Amino acid sequence: MLTVACAALRARWATFAAGFVALALGVGLIATMGLGLAATFEAPQRPPERFASSPVVVMGQDRLTVEVRRGPGTEEVSKPLAHPHPVDTGLVRELTALGRVTREGGPDAVGVDAPADRVEEVVGHRAQVLTGDERRRADPGTERDAQALVSVNSLLGTAGGVSAFVSVFVVASTFAFAVALRRREFGLLRTAGATPGQIRRLLLTESLLVGVLASAVGCALGAWGAPRLARALVEGQVAPEWFAIREDVDWPFHLAFWTGLLVALTGVWAASRRAGRIGPAEALREADVDTGVLPRGRLLAGIALAVAGVALLAWGLATDPADLLKRKTYLTRPMILITAVALLAPLLVRRTARLLPLPGAVGMLVRENTAASVRRTAAVAAPVLVTVALAGSMTGTAESVTAARAADARERTAAHLVVTGERLRVPERPAATPVTKTATVSPSASTAVYVREEGTALVGFEARAVTDPAAFAKLARLPVTAGDLRDLDDRSIVVTEEWMRHEVGRTIDVWLGDGRPARLRIAAVLAVGTGGDGAFVTAANAPTAPVDRIDVRAGAGASPAALEALAGELRRSFGGTVRDVHEWAAATHPRTSPQTRLGMLVVLGIALVYTAIALAGTLLMATSARAGELASLRLAGATRAQVLRVVTGEALLAVAVGAVLGAAITAVNLGGLGAALAALSAPVTVVVPWGTAGAALGVCAAVAVLAALASCPRPR
Repeated sequence: MLTVACAALRARWATFAAGFVALALGVGLIATMGLGLAATFEAPQRPPERFASSPVVVMGQDRLTVEVRRGPGTEEVSKPLAHPHPVDTGLVRELTALGRVTREGGPDAVGVDAPADRVEEVVGHRAQVLTGDERRRADPGTERDAQALVSVNSLLGTAGGVSAFVSVFVVASTFAFAVALRRREFGLLRTAGATPGQIRRLLLTESLLVGVLASAVGCALGAWGAPRLARALVEGQVAPEWFAIREDVDWPFHLAFWTGLLVALTGVWAASRRAGRIGPAEALREADVDTGVLPRGRLLAGIALAVAGVALLAWGLATDPADLLKRKTYLTRPMILITAVALLAPLLVRRTARLLPLPGAVGMLVRENTAASVRRTAAVAAPVLVTVALAGSMTGTAESVTAARAADARERTAAHLVVTGERLRVPERPAATPVTKTATVSPSASTAVYVREEGTALVGFEARAVTDPAAFAKLARLPVTAGDLRDLDDRSIVVTEEWMRHEVGRTIDVWLGDGRPARLRIAAVLAVGTGGDGAFVTAANAPTAPVDRIDVRAGAGASPAALEALAGELRRSFGGTVRDVHEWAAATHPRTSPQTRLGMLVVLGIALVYTAIALAGTLLMATSARAGELASLRLAGATRAQVLRVVTGEALLAVAVGAVLGAAITAVNLGGLGAALAALSAPVTVVVPWGTAGAALGVCAAVAVLAALASCPRPR
C-alpha cells in the first residue's frame, strides 16, 4: 500500500500541491503562534533597576486580597488596587532609624539599607518588604510589561485559534475536492479488484505521507517565522522591547506537527469513506452533473451547527448581551456559523448561483455549469465565504462596538465641553471658580470598586468618583432604570444591572479603590450600556484619586463664541486638554487601537493567504481536469476568447456565491450585535465594513481569475 501511495503522489503531485502548501503553512503558523505564546508565559528575569543599590525595598500595598469560598474550604484571591498605597511618612521615619533610606520616583516605595528581618519587624502588615529579585516589582516598567504580555498572549492565542480553524477548513475542503476529482480512477481500481477498505487505506496512506512532509516543512517555517513575528510585534508597539522568542521550548513544534498530521488524516477521512463506496460501473458512467454531494451525516451536522450558532446568539441576547461585545466572543462565534454554512454549501451553492443574474449565452452557460458542478463550486466558494465572513464579522463588530461606545459616551453627558488630563488643577470647592458663574462644572476621577459576589468571587468594577453630586446629577444623562442620581452622597453608590445585587435601597459591602472596606446604600441603578463605568461614588470614597475629567455645560443659549471663550477660561483655570463633547468622545474612543488593528490584520492576513492557496489549488485542479469538456466547446464553435470567458466567469460566479454566503453570515452576526446593543440600552451603531470586505473579495476574485486562466488548457 505504501508503494502504491508513493507512486500516486509522484503521478498526481499537482493534485496534492495545494493541500501540501495549505497544510505546511497552517503548521508553520501554529508553530509560530505557539512559540510566541511560550514567550509570553514568563517575562525574562531582569535585575531590579529603581532600587538596585538597596538590599531591601519597602513598597505600599498594591493589591486587595480577600478570602472566598472554594469547595469545602476557603482561598485567598487578589486584584490590583486602583490606587496603590504610598509608604507613609511615619513608617519612613521608623525605617530611617534602621539605616539609609532611598526615595526615588515617587512615594509608593523606598529603598532601605538594613537587614531584611529587622525591616520586616518594623513594617509588619503596613507595607510589603521586597528582597532579591522581588525588588523589581517596584520598577515602573514591571506592571507595563505584564499588561503588554497579556495583550500579546490574547493576540497570539486568537491568531493561533483562527490559524487552526482555517487550516482544518481549507485542508479538508481541498482534500475532499481532490478525492472527488479521482472518482473515475477509484472506479477503475474497483474494477481491477480493489476493495473499499483498500481504497480508504490508500487515501489515508497518501494523506499520512503528505501530512508528515508538510508538517515537517511547517515546523521549519515556524522556526523561521517566529523571531520575525516577535520583531514585528515589538516594532508595532504591541510587545515590550525585550520581547523575544525563547530557544528552550519545543512543545510548540510538537503541537504543530501532530496537529498538522491530525488535520491531514481528518481532512481526508470523510472523503475516503465516500470513495470506498464508489462502485466500478457507477464511477465509469457517472455524468458531469454532480449528484449525491450532500451525505446525510454532513447534512445533519450542518443543520446542527447552524441551529447551535443561532441558539448561542439568542442565548447570549437573553442572558448576557454584554458578552457579545467582547473581542473573544465576536472572533470565535462566527466560526460556528461559517462551519455550518460550509457543510451545507452543496445544498446552498446551486440555489445561490441560479439567483445571480448573468446575461447572454455565455452567462447562461456559466450559470448552468456552475450550478451543475456543485463540488467544484462549493470547493471554490468555501474559502471565499470564510474570508468574507471573518472580514465582515470581525472588522464590522470591532468598529461597531467602538462607535457604540463613543456614541454612548456622548449621550451620557449633557456637557458642552470636557476637560481631561492626568492631574487637573481643581480647587476643593469648584463652585468658587470664575468659570462656574456662567457654567455648570462636574469634576470626576477614575477609580474602582470591588465586591465579593456570593462569597465565591472577587469582582472589580471600573468606577468614577464625582466631586459635586449635585452638578453630576445635572449633567449626567445616564440610563437610570431605578432610583435617582440626586440621591448619591458619601454613604451611597450608583451601580449597573451588571451587579449581582442591584436593588435600590439595599446596603452592600464593598472595597473602595484604595482597598478600604465600606458599606454603601444603592442610590440608583443603570442599564449596562457598552461596558463603561460600572459604578459611581463620591470623591469622599476615593480621596487619593486625582481628578482626570471635568464636564462643563455653558448657560442657556451660549453662542459658539461664548463656548470658545469658556474653553480658554477652562484652560487657564484647570489646565489639561479642553474639547467639545464630540471631539472628546472621538479622542477617547478611537475607531480601532493600533493593537486591535494589528491583531485583525494578522487574522485577516491568515484567512486571505489560505483563501488564495485554496482558490488557486482548487481551480488549477478543476480546470486542468476539464480538458475534454473545454475541447468540446471549441469543437462546437466557441472561440478561444469565449472559452476563457466561460472559465473566468465560472470562477468569478463561484467567488460571488461564496461572497453572498459570507455576507449572510456577517449580516447575522452584525444583526445580533445590534440586538445586543439595543438590549443594553446603548446606541445601535452597526458599521458595515464595506472597504475591508470589498478588498478581501477583490483579492479572492483576482486570485480566482489568474488561477483559472493559468490552468486553462491551450488548444492543440
